[in-house]
Amino acid sequence: MTDARYQSPLGSRYASPAMQALWSERHKIGRWRRIWLALAESERELGLPIPDSALAAISAHLDDCDLAVAAQYERRFRHDVMAHVHALGDQAPEARAFLHLGATSAFVTDNADLIVIRDALRLLLGRLTALGRALGTFAERHADLPCLAYTHFQPAQLTTVGKRATLWAQDFGLDVEDLLHRLATLRARGCKGTTGTQASFLELFGGDHAKVRDLDRLVTRKLGFAESFPVTGQTYSRKADAQILDLLSGIAQSASKMASDLRLLQHEGELLEPFESEQIGSSAMAYKRNPMRAERINALARFVISLAPNAAHTAATQWLERTLDDSANRRLTLPEAFLATDAILILATNVVAGLEVREGVIASHVAEQMPFMATERWMMLGVQAGGDRQELHEVIRQASHLVAKQVSEGGRNDLLERLGGAPEFAAVPVDRLRAELEPRRYVGRAPEQTREFLAEFLGPLLERAAAEAALAPTAEVTV
Repeated sequence: MTDARYQSPLGSRYASPAMQALWSERHKIGRWRRIWLALAESERELGLPIPDSALAAISAHLDDCDLAVAAQYERRFRHDVMAHVHALGDQAPEARAFLHLGATSAFVTDNADLIVIRDALRLLLGRLTALGRALGTFAERHADLPCLAYTHFQPAQLTTVGKRATLWAQDFGLDVEDLLHRLATLRARGCKGTTGTQASFLELFGGDHAKVRDLDRLVTRKLGFAESFPVTGQTYSRKADAQILDLLSGIAQSASKMASDLRLLQHEGELLEPFESEQIGSSAMAYKRNPMRAERINALARFVISLAPNAAHTAATQWLERTLDDSANRRLTLPEAFLATDAILILATNVVAGLEVREGVIASHVAEQMPFMATERWMMLGVQAGGDRQELHEVIRQASHLVAKQVSEGGRNDLLERLGGAPEFAAVPVDRLRAELEPRRYVGRAPEQTREFLAEFLGPLLERAAAEAALAPTAEVTV
């Protein structure tokens, strides 16, 4: 890297080229020019005398903006939109007189932001679909594998590895539902004028209110939206940004929860994230295999989550029809939130697709705890054999505490042998007690729940998501 200036690691290390392209300056200006074209086309369709040559000139220069020329204009005018009006006017002189006709700066900037947000959401939806499928495959493969469940990170009743994965998948599924809702209700700013009254457009069309309403509808459809905001000030409500950032924060929360779980399970030796053949875990401790991808997910997720209240504060502090204290903040918050979320989902899919399941370790942990979990059934067997329930309970209680202390000090769990030799359990054959140690008898409906979840919730949801994600401007949605 030869550039002496700071570069965001979201661009240089983490986010995908596809997401970076969506938020790039060149892509943004390409949207601006398409919005100016949509405005001019719509104004002409409604009767304004805009010649074919003007529309053709704009159409010929949608993606060849000279950013250096625009930067020179901006240094002169101290106004980014007018700089680009002049830069396009230089390239398309036939259109100069008709560019930005009746519009305010927020007409191009806000509509363009909403287009990029829509396309970026669809790209994230593709990422979520890929992650959901990876989690579904993992859950199906391990639906029947018993493992310790934990409450308070203490051993509890058994579950299965696949059932645990459905908990992660469900969180992401809720994010998919939220994202689909946001896409379905996302609106264009449309043509609302300088303070949202459409006064300039009303003047252009000689006081014809119907044509002004038609202009708003026409431009909105040309930009690919079903609706525009019913009313705006100079900008669309920044509450919409806050809602989008809440969605991205929710995705980050889901990913961080899963990553934290995986870090705990890697510590237990049960699940390990992928590790490359030449990967180095520590510069000093060569033997280490650290969960660095899960840790990176946690780190990026913390950043995204922190941006949600930022957008909320921006929405809450806008004055009347508009102030400009949102502008510099949004230039940072919106792209960085999307780039970081993109990076999180790429990482999460990579981790899930390459998870290493240590079945032997899982079985060892289950076996270590099984005698404690079997105690209630053993007590019932003792009662059925004629024993006193309270006496049996006390024998189990005392023996369990002694064995728990023994296990905590590195000893073996010999609770079965202790109870099998107790007089109170003399009427119950040891083989009958041992039969109660089969782990699959303690997982409840975990396997069935896993398959029902995949068939009834996750599968249909991901089909809907994939159809919407296919509308993204790029097919690059895989890892």
